Amino acid sequence: MGNGQWTLAALSGSAFIYLSPQPNHTATSQDATFLFAWGGGPISDRKHMAGEEFLKSIETNFHNAVMALNEAMPDDRLSDDLADQIMMANSTYVVRFGVRLRDRLFTFTGYRSVHSEHYEPVKGGIRYAPDVNQLEVEALAALMSYKCALVEVPFGGSKGGLIIDPREWTESELERITRRFTQELAKRDMIHPSQNVPAPDVGTSEREMAWMADEYRRLNPSEINAWACVTGKPVAKGGISGRTEATGRGVEYALRAFFDQPADVAKTGLTPGLKGKRVIVQGLGNVGYHAALFLSQEDGALITHVLERDGAVVDEAGIDIDALKSHINETGSVHGYPGHVDSSMEMLEADADILIPAAMELVITTDNAKRIRTPLIIEAANGPVSADADVILRDRGTVIIPDLYANAGGVTVSYFEWIKNLSRIRFGRMQRRAEETRFGALIEGIESMTGKHFPDELARRAVDGGTEIDLVRSGLVDTMRNSYRVISDVWNREDAAVDLRTAAMMVAVQRIAQSYQSLGI
Repeated sequence: MGNGQWTLAALSGSAFIYLSPQPNHTATSQDATFLFAWGGGPISDRKHMAGEEFLKSIETNFHNAVMALNEAMPDDRLSDDLADQIMMANSTYVVRFGVRLRDRLFTFTGYRSVHSEHYEPVKGGIRYAPDVNQLEVEALAALMSYKCALVEVPFGGSKGGLIIDPREWTESELERITRRFTQELAKRDMIHPSQNVPAPDVGTSEREMAWMADEYRRLNPSEINAWACVTGKPVAKGGISGRTEATGRGVEYALRAFFDQPADVAKTGLTPGLKGKRVIVQGLGNVGYHAALFLSQEDGALITHVLERDGAVVDEAGIDIDALKSHINETGSVHGYPGHVDSSMEMLEADADILIPAAMELVITTDNAKRIRTPLIIEAANGPVSADADVILRDRGTVIIPDLYANAGGVTVSYFEWIKNLSRIRFGRMQRRAEETRFGALIEGIESMTGKHFPDELARRAVDGGTEIDLVRSGLVDTMRNSYRVISDVWNREDAAVDLRTAAMMVAVQRIAQSYQSLGI
């Protein structure tokens, strides 16, 4: 207002809402509907700058892809106006709502950004963190659009967030807050089976998704597809087997797909195969844990470094990931585990073969890019390498498997869950026993013709019909393998595709452009 202490920010019905310089405080108890202006404040400045840098990196990658596409296809150039339409977020909903807890009213700020609606519903996670901000959410929504297009999942991109530190609230309080947030999102169809489908992200899990789905169902009791309003739910509440592991499993499949291409592996200077490869994992959350677990147990890789906020664990012979995860769950820290060192982020620069940043954005920047020693980086997190650091690493010969491909396992299996909810039947229920009968008859015929006994273990593997998780993993490996072949082909065929990120973005942007053009836009 006149004294500069308040900024006119939103309109709710016929009442204006004024915001203080602190993001979580308003001058009225009414809920905001649409954001017109935002003044920020010292509390959010640091994260605002990080969000701005993250968005800038994604936009830089987009512009690089557009230039590369136009160079590769001069007779079918992507127009500037269509490129602008694809790049910009379509809308961002900002809501402030109150929840009475601990004998007082707490006001929370939430976001839901829709980047592209070339396909609907739009899809993207909801994160709970004290430093969530609008620019970060918009950047993540854009990344979701490109990710879905790249792996041919028919969703547009969206993302959401709530400014909250989940550790400061009890489970019952978090449930009340989550249900209240769901009510606000539902008012604008920002949660809807055919319009906008959230999923877990940083700070949220299947627990929060179950609360959101149940609240949406309560608000829409006649909606037959209500459980499809979110994905990442518990299996008992309409979820799908394999969703929890999906992103980490996708990272494993992405690395397998990369090592299946000898020409690509040769660019790193690494020997063929994952067996014995030394791996650094930054962040042992859901994604980092599953990626590290599967790579060590199924592919013979050695997880030599695990980096957490309060230190790192180093073991050149290979870390027992299950044992380390149990220690973290029990103590809340890596302190006290054999091989613990106080250094954390510095270990990104350790000597190894593969680096997996699996925690947060912008962990590799111009400050440390020149000291990264691994020849191969796979981005399990969203945006862990800044656009400027990307150039430095590429010039040094480092190969980066980009986030829009590497961590697409989560949205791929979310797509499977969404289909399951709409069809209202578990995967494998109709065909599993039929497959067992058919393959059993085939084995009997082979034994009859040869007069020899078919090996029991091979017979069991052949006869057992695919369970839901078998089918989910099959669909995921097919998606990751086929998508990488497309990216690799562009990378090796087009001179303008200077790295895997540019190649992947070229594929994604071209597919979104074709979708818009088919709509007459």
